[in-house]
Amino acid sequence: MLNIQGIMKQAQQMQRKMQETQAKLAQEEKEGVSGGNLVKVVLNGKSEMKKISIDKSLMNAEEVDVLEDLILAAYNDAHQKIDAMMEEGMKEATNGVGLGGLKLPF
Repeated sequence: MLNIQGIMKQAQQMQRKMQETQAKLAQEEKEGVSGGNLVKVVLNGKSEMKKISIDKSLMNAEEVDVLEDLILAAYNDAHQKIDAMMEEGMKEATNGVGLGGLKLPF
């Protein structure tokens, strides 16, 4: 016979730990770069852009498309790092219990 109360208590503890981990990771920041560090983007754990840095050598009106591509690449680089950080944080919070591809609420 399963101990339902014990299982519920463990589930509540895991949920609380996941919420604490999510709040902590939301405060973390990751930097994405592209173009040999010519473009840098900093995202927080909620994937909100907090900072962007563009090397002045890219300020050429005739090459706006290159700059746009580099900004996108830097953002995507930072976003991949955020995803990896979140995945690792949730793995730690759940003691390695898989969540079946469950995405975080943010």
